[in-house]
This record gives sequence, C-alpha cells and structure tokens, in this order.
Amino acid sequence: MASKKLLELMNRGIAREMQVSIQYMWQHVTVTGIKGAVVEDTFKEIAITEMKHAEAIAERLSSLGGNPTIKHDPIFVGSTLEEMLRLDQKAEEEAITLYKQTIKVANDEGDSTTRRLFEQILAEEEEHVDTFGKLLVGMIPLNDPEL
Repeated sequence: MASKKLLELMNRGIAREMQVSIQYMWQHVTVTGIKGAVVEDTFKEIAITEMKHAEAIAERLSSLGGNPTIKHDPIFVGSTLEEMLRLDQKAEEEAITLYKQTIKVANDEGDSTTRRLFEQILAEEEEHVDTFGKLLVGMIPLNDPEL
C-alpha cells in the first residue's frame, strides 16, 4: 500500500505532465517564423511524450488505489520562441526536481515498480531539458538575469 505522500507526489506528476503536454501542443501550433518552423515538430513530439508520461503515472497511481487528478498545473505558452523555450526548460527542471523526490519516496517505501517508472520518466525529462537548452543557445544572452 502506497503512502498518502507518494500518491500525492504522483498526482503532482500527472498535473505537471498534463500541463506541459498542453503547453507544448499550443506552442507547436502557435510558433511562427523560420525558427518556429525548425522547432515546431520538437514541441509536438515532446508534447506527445509528456501525455504518455501522464497516462503511465495515472495507471500506476490507480493500481495503487489512488485517484488520478484531472486538474493540470498552470499553462504558460509564451509569446516568442525564446520565451517558449525558456518556460519549457524551467518546467522540465521543475519536473526533474519533483521526480527525484518521488523516486526517493518510492524507494523508501520499497515500491520498486513506481521507482523504476519515475526513473524512466526522469531520464526522458533530462533529455527534454537538454533539448530545450540546446535550442536556446544563441537565442538569448547567457547572462540574462531572467533565466
């Protein structure tokens, strides 16, 4: 039986995954310009991956007796490509922090299935933050105080 804390962390993960899935989907359909044409498919691919994460977490949560949330975290689309990428990188970094905490709690509770699920998702989130970071290179000053 999973603890209330673990179930809550998992629901926070679902809310976050739904948020970024929608966020990246809207960015995919709203990004413009030549640079936008280069990255629109990246937004779409990552949006689909994030929705798969939400589904996988929801399935695991349900198997542990929890009720998956239907509420997502706030969505921040951005108005320029640079802003979109900055928001996306931040969202991925926040997810990494959350999933490391979830992995620790699952491990402490002896729930190796949940731990492995979140380790797999964490690896993909680390790839996403790397992708957004690479796309940001040269687009905004590295010494920007808003980063």
